[in-house]
Amino acid sequence: MYELKTKENESSVIEFIEHVDNPKKREDAYELLDIFTETTGYKAKMWGPSIIGFGSYHYKYESGHEGDAPLVGFSPRKAKISLYFATGDSERDALLKDFGKHTAGKACVYINKIADINIDVLIKLIKQSVIFLREKYPNQ
Repeated sequence: MYELKTKENESSVIEFIEHVDNPKKREDAYELLDIFTETTGYKAKMWGPSIIGFGSYHYKYESGHEGDAPLVGFSPRKAKISLYFATGDSERDALLKDFGKHTAGKACVYINKIADINIDVLIKLIKQSVIFLREKYPNQ
């Protein structure tokens, strides 16, 4: 049976950020940590070795696959900073139009640095993702 690799764990978020090689990316990670914590009201937790997540929800697909995931999160990766928002939320695409310089995949939005984006839109994306997942997966 498939074992999910990205699980919440007790690793230190601060220690993880301190090991980010690029000083500017490390500074952005601390700023994102503040924004996500303040916006969600959740304490940051490590998910797997490299994702900083906030809150959690339990999902179950029609296929029977189920697991837990953070409501929102980010990861200061070498190439870009990955931002994790809910998938399947039609409002995400509308918000991303005013977000600033980014690329988007199915689950991630990628940015080079915080200076490239609109922080007000980031806050709206975080809030919308939490609302969407709380509605989609009630009884959490």
